[in-house]
Amino acid sequence: MAIQVPGKRFGKRLQHSKVFGHGAHGKKSGYADLLITPLVDMFVIIVLFLIANFSATGEVLMMTKDIELPEAINVKEVEMHPVVMVSNDQISVSGTIVGRVEDFSKDEYLNIPALEEKLRDMKKQYEDLHAMAKDDEGGFKGDINIQAHKDVEYAIIKRVMFSCATAGYQNINFAVMTVAGDAPPGPTAQVTP
Repeated sequence: MAIQVPGKRFGKRLQHSKVFGHGAHGKKSGYADLLITPLVDMFVIIVLFLIANFSATGEVLMMTKDIELPEAINVKEVEMHPVVMVSNDQISVSGTIVGRVEDFSKDEYLNIPALEEKLRDMKKQYEDLHAMAKDDEGGFKGDINIQAHKDVEYAIIKRVMFSCATAGYQNINFAVMTVAGDAPPGPTAQVTP
């Protein structure tokens, strides 16, 4: 490194300018300096945009193409509870398929044993988790959401409700689409008690 004369020194960007540095050489540098401040500003704006548009409530109901919800006017906001999905083809609990609807329509029994077993397992897991956490206030309330296709037969819905009640889930809510008078159905699912 060469010894330089003491005095005022300009930054790398200004060393080759005509006014401040030793310019007029016409020599261009092979690299450009990266400006960090605008880059950081851009990332901060992106992060703030994502935080503002992020839904902290999460998805309570999983909307599928197999299930078209009925419409209702008097509704409450949906809450986070286990979900029993009943389509024209199958019945599932929290994503796990319990059985096919056509199999249940042939039986004469009122309950669905596979559904009851799955719900009892979920209830036991809930109670064990709260017992290990020593949570006295978080007792099992028996809330469940039923998300059923609007064209499913009443006999199937009745059997699903009976199985839920037998497994200990007495507070049954139905997922519906919101309708405000003559307005088109809303995009969010609601729960009717």
